[in-house]
Amino acid sequence: MSDKLLVHEIYLSVQGESTFAGLPCIFVRLTGCDLRCSYCDTAYAFKGGQSMRVKEVLAEINRLAAPYADRQIKNQSLPIIEVTGGEPLLQKNVPRLMTDLCDSGFTVLIETSGAHPIGNLDSRIHRIMDLKCPSSGESERMLWENIQHLGSRDEVKCVIATQEDYEWCKSTIKKWDLQKKCEILISWCAPLTESQRHTDLNPAPASTDLITRQALIERMIQDAVPARFQAQLHKVVWPVDAMGV
Repeated sequence: MSDKLLVHEIYLSVQGESTFAGLPCIFVRLTGCDLRCSYCDTAYAFKGGQSMRVKEVLAEINRLAAPYADRQIKNQSLPIIEVTGGEPLLQKNVPRLMTDLCDSGFTVLIETSGAHPIGNLDSRIHRIMDLKCPSSGESERMLWENIQHLGSRDEVKCVIATQEDYEWCKSTIKKWDLQKKCEILISWCAPLTESQRHTDLNPAPASTDLITRQALIERMIQDAVPARFQAQLHKVVWPVDAMGV
């Protein structure tokens, strides 16, 4: 059986999102996605990439991680590893890769759309799962049964572009009692640059419907939403359309 993965890029940077934000992180970005979210800022990973065996991916990760040998922060081994995309769960060898990484002592995160089953993944993995809000154009693709598999190691993320998104996110948190299951992240949807907007993406919401970052944070405070607002740290440090950061 083939043990290959279609890899778009592997690089060392800092984690820009999640509760791990700010930590050194090796990103394994895989090629391909079956969604076309209106705000997608990694559409360049829809196609292309290099075919690599699992052991080749592991070797590259170990090479990048070597300078951090024996370095920890509060018993947290460094760097952490994130498998992302695209949609990583489209590739059948991803669970094996992540288990091998866990066996090697790495802290492993996967970022996934919520449109594919997560229940069969190694229990040591931190699953960061999107909750696709209406403006994404992909809300109907959510597999709600995934919520039953979420635990204290996991995180869910809502990307908010409009007032409707905010209300949808708030009601979804309440409906599923998510604050008792896992960490909840809320991101403001930054406008795409011309270079980021792929022709295949779902239509963006009208400018008159958009919510500002300030208004979003103020509403979260006003409504006492049990969630963490997250800025995309990498977009603060580097140009918003930079790749490999």
